[in-house]
Amino acid sequence: MAGLCDGRVVIITGAGRGIGRAHALAFGREGAKVVVNDLGAALDGSGNSTSPAGEVVDEIRAAGGQAIANGEDIADFAGGGRLVKAAMEAFGRLDVVVNNAGFLRDRMFVSTSEEEWDAVVRVHLKGHFCVARHAAAYWRDQVKAGHAVDARIINTSSGAGLQGSVAQGTYSAAKAGIAALTLVQAAELKRYGVTANAIAPAARTRMTEDVFKDMMKRPESGFDAMDPANVSPLVVWLGSSDSRDVSGCVFEVAGGKISVADGWRTGPEVDKGDRWAPAEVGPAIRELLARAVPAQKVYGT
Repeated sequence: MAGLCDGRVVIITGAGRGIGRAHALAFGREGAKVVVNDLGAALDGSGNSTSPAGEVVDEIRAAGGQAIANGEDIADFAGGGRLVKAAMEAFGRLDVVVNNAGFLRDRMFVSTSEEEWDAVVRVHLKGHFCVARHAAAYWRDQVKAGHAVDARIINTSSGAGLQGSVAQGTYSAAKAGIAALTLVQAAELKRYGVTANAIAPAARTRMTEDVFKDMMKRPESGFDAMDPANVSPLVVWLGSSDSRDVSGCVFEVAGGKISVADGWRTGPEVDKGDRWAPAEVGPAIRELLARAVPAQKVYGT
């Protein structure tokens, strides 16, 4: 039986472990040719090893699929270009970029160092930019050359990026930036046959199993809601041709639940029709807040 992504070429960053690994195996099962990118770094981003990516490639090939390992630093602009080039050299094309790579350096905002801020923003936000930027240029050139393009960018945001999370100011800011970037990509790249969507997953990974020990605990029996493989069916579908009419969305996914996030919208308003006096602003703001839908709570509060 044909797979949902037969013949499609997919780059997945951070695919050596956790959610990225689950994505790679799921795409492989659905007939995709997979570029498994992973630095093999520690949870805080230090060190590197090619073995995690190689092990995933071996699993895909053992199941009859096609895959290659790649160890490029996806937050290096030239490295992102080499990653896209590697996909085309190995498989002759590129159809899907799944931006998944990331790490944590949890810290209360007042204690966050410049180095911690730069490191987290670099791998999450710049890493999402570098690979997709080179892929988008390739797809644009394909369209200009008269070729049909049916391509996908799938980004990884987070509930922390949508609502904020205590002790994760840097991570939350980067993930919020990814959600906004997704909206711009969807708007700008539609003309080239490219969709862009993001996911905000909840699953057991190296980043979550220590922070949320009770939530991430494996059940003794029954459905394991925090298994990272639960996230991948949505990502595989978003990477397929069947999703070509879905773009500019952020999906939250946990266990068997999928929801579409309802992002920032213009809420209640008041118009004086003239310039406000500072003393008039307070009552007007309180009236607006009383009419507005309350924001969801920041995680950890």
